[in-house]
Amino acid sequence: MAPSLFLAVSILGALFTLNAYMPQRRTGPLAIPSFLLGWLTSELPVHHIAWQALLTVLFIWSGALDSGAGWLGLGITLVSWAALAALVPLARQSSNIFEASLSTGLGSDYRDEIAPDWRERIERAAPPPGLTLNPFSIARRDVEVVRDIAYAPDGGKRNWLDIYKPVGGTSGAPVLLQIHGGGWTIGNKHEQALPLMNHLAAQGWICVAINYRLSPKATFPDHLVDCKRAIAWIRNEIQNHGGDPNFIAVTGGSAGGHLTAMVGLTANDPEYQPGFEDVDTRVQAAVPFYGVYDFSDHYGLHATKSVIGMVGKTVLKRDPKTQMEDFRRASPMHRIHPEAPPFLTIHGTHDGLAAIEEARAFAQKLQTTSRAPAVFVELPGTQHAFEVFHSLRTRASVLAVTRFLGWTLAQSKQAQ
Repeated sequence: MAPSLFLAVSILGALFTLNAYMPQRRTGPLAIPSFLLGWLTSELPVHHIAWQALLTVLFIWSGALDSGAGWLGLGITLVSWAALAALVPLARQSSNIFEASLSTGLGSDYRDEIAPDWRERIERAAPPPGLTLNPFSIARRDVEVVRDIAYAPDGGKRNWLDIYKPVGGTSGAPVLLQIHGGGWTIGNKHEQALPLMNHLAAQGWICVAINYRLSPKATFPDHLVDCKRAIAWIRNEIQNHGGDPNFIAVTGGSAGGHLTAMVGLTANDPEYQPGFEDVDTRVQAAVPFYGVYDFSDHYGLHATKSVIGMVGKTVLKRDPKTQMEDFRRASPMHRIHPEAPPFLTIHGTHDGLAAIEEARAFAQKLQTTSRAPAVFVELPGTQHAFEVFHSLRTRASVLAVTRFLGWTLAQSKQAQ
């Protein structure tokens, strides 16, 4: 019994490893489970080796090597471990990839353009953890979180925000707005970008994480309107929490990446500011992670063909056959213009939920249209939601975003 069971478990572990290298991107129902398994495996390969090693020891102790099936299982396990170990140097490449992309997009001397005080904070600050024993331990003692502040009247929990700020307070600090993902239908403000927000807050930033109305109850552009309501709240109230209302950057992943790009590209559009049309909703920088950029799939780049149907039925509540213009208007790909703010677009080549091909096309169009820099970072071997917890790629992305925001902050100060 033990040899056969060990062989089965070994094959299962090998499938985890194989999926990290070859995620299912265009197979409909398999895309989500493939993402979930590949996400954890590709970002935490050492942890996977550790739990598999523990199981292997237990199987061997119980007699798993008493037959050929057990030895076959051990061979499969060793090959799988070698492949898992190879994911570590692949992840370590992320730091160089980020730096090369920033140097290409902003200039090789971009670090010298960051204000000296912020540059010193960036370079001397303790970096976020990489591979840790508990990658989900993210809270910091030097960061205070003020939770559940209402940013819109009568909005309930879906219009609450959290503020991350340095313990002891600050004043005149730049502000980062974080928009969570979840396919426009699920998600919460305390689930994503925690390594980034905690790291920035420890350096003196104010980070604001928001909830927003969700589909199917909400219909787009409700989600975007709420993001802009949060910006309006920041303009009016963030000084009371130590923030500078004149510098607001925005970030988010997945659906939050889509909304981040829309916030950056639809500044002061009265269609998305009902009742607060006069509020300045411009942002000084946008950092979308693994977003969806074209609801209309104009270029045929969606990872799965179910995206249009889901978005049409649940989010837009429009028929793509007769109302495609509404799909385009809700798509960052079709809202790009010369006055866009600086963008840092980040995407993984192995993303099973949002197509890397679409991100490439979006970044290329930004680069040829916008007067501001549009940096694109393509991370090899990287799944969706890779920076939600601590990992080598998370560390690289947090440091790169910190430098990008430091650069945009300097450019904003010079323009004032």
